[in-house]
Amino acid sequence: MTTSNKLTLGLRQSLAMNPNLIESINLLQMSQIEIKQFTILEAESNPLLDLVSNDGEVGDEWTAGDDEQYGPPPEDAGADNRDEALSSEWYDNGGSASTSRLNEELDANYANVFPDDCDPQRLELASERKSMPGSVSGADYDLEDFAAAQVSLHDEIAQQIPFLKHDISDRAIAKDFVEQLDDCGYLPADVVEASERRGTSRAQAERVLAALQTLDPPGVFARSLSECLAIQLRQKDRYDPAMQALVENLELLARRDFAMLKRLCGVDEEDLLEMLSEIHQLDPKPGIRFEASATTGIVPDVVVRANAKGGWMVDPNPDTLPKVRVNRSYPSQVTKSVSVHDYLAERLQRADWVKRSLDQRAKTIMKVANEIVRQQDAFLRHGVEHLRPLMRKTVAEAIDMDESTVSRVTSNKYMLTPRGLHEFNYFFTVAIPAIGGGDTHSAEAVRHKIRALILQESSKAVLSDDDIVDMLKKDGVDLARRTVAKYREGMNIASSFKRRREKRVLANVESRGDAQGVHSARPLSGDRGAGRVTNDQ
Repeated sequence: MTTSNKLTLGLRQSLAMNPNLIESINLLQMSQIEIKQFTILEAESNPLLDLVSNDGEVGDEWTAGDDEQYGPPPEDAGADNRDEALSSEWYDNGGSASTSRLNEELDANYANVFPDDCDPQRLELASERKSMPGSVSGADYDLEDFAAAQVSLHDEIAQQIPFLKHDISDRAIAKDFVEQLDDCGYLPADVVEASERRGTSRAQAERVLAALQTLDPPGVFARSLSECLAIQLRQKDRYDPAMQALVENLELLARRDFAMLKRLCGVDEEDLLEMLSEIHQLDPKPGIRFEASATTGIVPDVVVRANAKGGWMVDPNPDTLPKVRVNRSYPSQVTKSVSVHDYLAERLQRADWVKRSLDQRAKTIMKVANEIVRQQDAFLRHGVEHLRPLMRKTVAEAIDMDESTVSRVTSNKYMLTPRGLHEFNYFFTVAIPAIGGGDTHSAEAVRHKIRALILQESSKAVLSDDDIVDMLKKDGVDLARRTVAKYREGMNIASSFKRRREKRVLANVESRGDAQGVHSARPLSGDRGAGRVTNDQ
């Protein structure tokens, strides 16, 4: 058998992933913040692409110096020359300013330039006053621009340290401790290492640390959770021997071993419940409030409403849609040269691509959202119990798209429905088989049933995982015990053993209150056995 080489001619189709196509695919999975940042960067680098606000006007994204790099703004803002404005507003024609005119322009009175009972005011031009709040034409200002800056935890502590009356060496140790504070207000440093590093005694470092632990917020500079709670209880004058025993045995509290806690603390069930209530009111992370950034609410990409015909209207949220406009008049306003012409041609092509990609992204999101609403009609009408199993492949086949495209669209997108605000991925759940070959159940609907069964249980009939399996089978849900345990742990629900302990304590307290007529909480300073120290002693 002999081999030979030969040339053949064939025809086949293939998809070429050019850079623009790859970037268009990446746009689909961008969140609202990412797509907004993308459009801002594109507008800054492209003089032919304008950002349009919701009212249809071009956004004010031009800054000083943009004219030289990107060309002038697409629309004339109507601003006068600032040098001419300054000369016409500050000086009279003769070149000397009269007292009356300066009083009017500077919003100041030369008869009383330095009043002792007034705060100093900033001298402003009349042209600047029109944009300040409170003026007739100053309606377009953002109140957040005048908000005070957020104080950090280290700044808060630094303002209090001078009042501790420490000497120079003590302040050096305190500064070292402040620098090692974490975001939660805890001190991970070791006192012995800190004293050796500063060349001081351990007693001095302990004394400085004890003084720092008296600062606000209460609980700061603690080295453990128990010490953090103890510091806060001392400041409230509630750290008696019973509470000390409770704080030193938090692992028993985590296991809900109330019987052992009662023996260690020397209290009865009612006093233990009061102590647990007081522990619950403490702040386990006192420093986190200073480091928390501004909270931003989730804005839905799609809004679903019921229409008059009994169906559903799916509308895009206009606040989340980035609006851009291609400025095609600008190329005719610049000098015609080969280099400028080639540059503007490339920028025009890029601007057209950005606009088309954003439009295609919005249409794709609406296609997926409409199909999700159609598939989950029962959920929108009757609630989570009727949420049906759904796969991305099913939606992709219905709208004639690839499954990967649907996966990108559903990432970081939110839908506002009559049943609440949900992420697109919330509607895609696995199917749990039904007994007898009936309709399958959604995993989210099954989790909802498990949660409802546990909420309805009593202290005398706490449901185990096996009991939940039997009750689900009566509803036609075929689920293994280990799956029930996994769903329960995923919802942060304790086991039946721990729930039984907690419910028995609560039931005994409630029954005792009913026997006494009206249950009233005993004061925390009252006698709880075990040498409970009262405020009167």
